[in-house]
Amino acid sequence: MTNEADKLILDIEDNDSLVAFAPEHTADGSAKWKIIIVDDDRGIHEITRKILREFTFEGKPLQLLSAYSPAEARELVRYNADVAVILLDVMMDGDKAGLEVARCIREDLSNHLVRIILRTGQPQEAPEETVIRDYDINDYKEKTELTARKLTTTIIASLRSYRDIVNLDNNRKGLEKTLESAAALLEAQSLKRLAACVLTQLLSILSINGNHRAEAISGLVAVKEANGEFYILDGTEKYCGIVGCPARQMAAGDLDGIIDKARQSKKGVHADNCFIQYFKGKNQHESFIYLEGLNSLSDWEKNLINIFGMTVAATFDNSFLAQEIEDTQKEIIFTLGEFSEVRSKETGNHVRRVAEYSKLLALKYGLAEEEAELIKLASPMHDVGKLGITDSILNKPGKLAPEEFEVIKAHGVLGYEILRSSNRKIMQAAALIALQHHEKYDGTGYPDGLKGEAIDIYGRITAIADVFDALGSKRVYKDAWPLDKILEYFAGERGRHFDPTLVDLFLEHLDEFLHIRDTLKDL
Repeated sequence: MTNEADKLILDIEDNDSLVAFAPEHTADGSAKWKIIIVDDDRGIHEITRKILREFTFEGKPLQLLSAYSPAEARELVRYNADVAVILLDVMMDGDKAGLEVARCIREDLSNHLVRIILRTGQPQEAPEETVIRDYDINDYKEKTELTARKLTTTIIASLRSYRDIVNLDNNRKGLEKTLESAAALLEAQSLKRLAACVLTQLLSILSINGNHRAEAISGLVAVKEANGEFYILDGTEKYCGIVGCPARQMAAGDLDGIIDKARQSKKGVHADNCFIQYFKGKNQHESFIYLEGLNSLSDWEKNLINIFGMTVAATFDNSFLAQEIEDTQKEIIFTLGEFSEVRSKETGNHVRRVAEYSKLLALKYGLAEEEAELIKLASPMHDVGKLGITDSILNKPGKLAPEEFEVIKAHGVLGYEILRSSNRKIMQAAALIALQHHEKYDGTGYPDGLKGEAIDIYGRITAIADVFDALGSKRVYKDAWPLDKILEYFAGERGRHFDPTLVDLFLEHLDEFLHIRDTLKDL
């Protein structure tokens, strides 16, 4: 066994803290976090497995995979796209092959979710500063410092980061599928085909979450007829025999009572293993979706179903079809923005005001109506990265400690990573805004310290809209500022925090911004 392996095991024998990670086996015993160990030293594999043999995170154990060469590492990642963490040796076969493996994972295999931890026993051959700057890795550790305790805490931090990024990525995919579903619904030329399409698209959205298996879910779509009774339009295999029959034949107990509860719930009713969502269109068409065989739904999935259902209701209302689809797509964007704000207990209409301020300022700056509308739709997602920040930091009422502020600062990059892979204009604009809305005109902002017009106009516009509304709103950590103090702040930050031209336009047309603020007051 090598010296590096000896050092790695340094404190394993007396590490009582490992008891905290005793396995809490999952119900089916199948859910595991995949970790790939890449090292040409078999002793490193052996001791890493020994240290992590009883490790669990959130009740899920590890599945440890080994690669002893760069080629094996690339193949393992290629066929295990759901790998969470890679422990990657820098020096293999006498060369810095690990760095090329890292580049291949990000660029050739396009895996931006896995957390890559570089381990090296020869730091002089791959200096930390150079590697962090030139390669998309997430952590850098010298093997001499990776004791059992530190390896365990490093894995915990990496899995937590991977979990949050995957959740955000699933949310993004759900949003895209919801948007794409609108086009599929339009192609349905009959109510029955429409209902079948609704079920297909909804199961596709839910199956993004690995906890749900589309083949295990059954359900139906029902619509209210003129006689006041709901009839089943279409259903999965379990209910295909009663398609066209009254929905009360589905034997769901007190169906009228369940529907009444669903009418009152904006997120639907979830009980036992079933979920029902009720919809009512502008032309008074009433319908509901019933699903069973689901694991518990998250609030975000309920929101997705609700948003998807809004499109369904709009489709049933043929006379309002075009306008309803457009409004629903916009509501998806605002809902995503509002969801991130709700988690941070910020003001109810904050994202809507920021959207309107951004469009107004874009028009005053001279951007075309279409581009100003794009900024309006994208700006509500400026803080979407907050979905990956823990509540204890996000909602802390007092001043943040320096290390807590560093965590908060990461939300811009986190939001960008999730949104950037979409090829939709709105998502691309939202990714840019998420990344740059905390940059400052004088170059003192974050995350990249961009200066002047190196900051995209989308980011410069949203920065003013966001700060103006934030200063005038009560937050958990401060009271709302009076208008005169806000204006004094903007005057003082002209050319420092904010683009001076935009500040001048903002102040020149202040009455229009105040009108938006007064129209969209928090309830």
